[in-house]
Amino acid sequence: MSLFWLDHYAHLSSPMHRWEARYKLIGLFALMFSMAAVNDLRLAPVMLVLAAGCFLLSRLPLGFLISRLRYPGFFLLAVVLLVPLMSGETVLVQFGWLAVRQEGLGLMLVIVARFVSILTVSIVLFGTQPFVTSVQAMAALGLPPLLTEMILYFYRYLSDMAAMLAQMQRAMWLRGFQGHRLSSLPAYATLMGSLLLRSYAQSERVYLAMRLRGYGAAPRSRGQFRATGYDRAALALALMCAAGLVAATWWL
Repeated sequence: MSLFWLDHYAHLSSPMHRWEARYKLIGLFALMFSMAAVNDLRLAPVMLVLAAGCFLLSRLPLGFLISRLRYPGFFLLAVVLLVPLMSGETVLVQFGWLAVRQEGLGLMLVIVARFVSILTVSIVLFGTQPFVTSVQAMAALGLPPLLTEMILYFYRYLSDMAAMLAQMQRAMWLRGFQGHRLSSLPAYATLMGSLLLRSYAQSERVYLAMRLRGYGAAPRSRGQFRATGYDRAALALALMCAAGLVAATWWL
């Protein structure tokens, strides 16, 4: 697996790593949904503190978090920078026809805080246990087997497609391909089309091989999980934090 997968540090030991997978899914998903409901700037520091606390308890490297926030952050930055210029009525600063508005600036800060908090908690959730364990926990909580298998296959084929794409790009560059020119767009389109066709053919071959080996005939196990008092206490704490955020949002 490539280093960009979330469970690269699943072997570490921390309170988050020791939290039972089912309870961790419920607790942290509840916390993320409560963060998504926050729309008041006064609660943004609370969200960030909760996310930072989860991350510190996970003992994951800071560089691991930054590398996962970087690319989604670029996309978000390109979107939210327009919010202070288009939303609100109270003008704070004006440069000709451009005006930075107070309401839009507050909304931008809330969006950024929600993005950082939710993504940090999700990285803690999936980075402190193997991805297969996370999927088994979803199945144990009642996720249909078909969906769990689709998640596992999608996760696996992301790695295959990334390796295949790198190999095809390397072959193009060795043949003198110049990717920075505008005229190279048709070549990129051909590359993506070829990648999709290859991945489809490979998935079909894998499916036929699985069918020949009896795929779908045997009942599927949902995994063995055992909860302790620590797991229940951690779940109760996470649910209390989530309920507190939702109550504070409603009250404010």
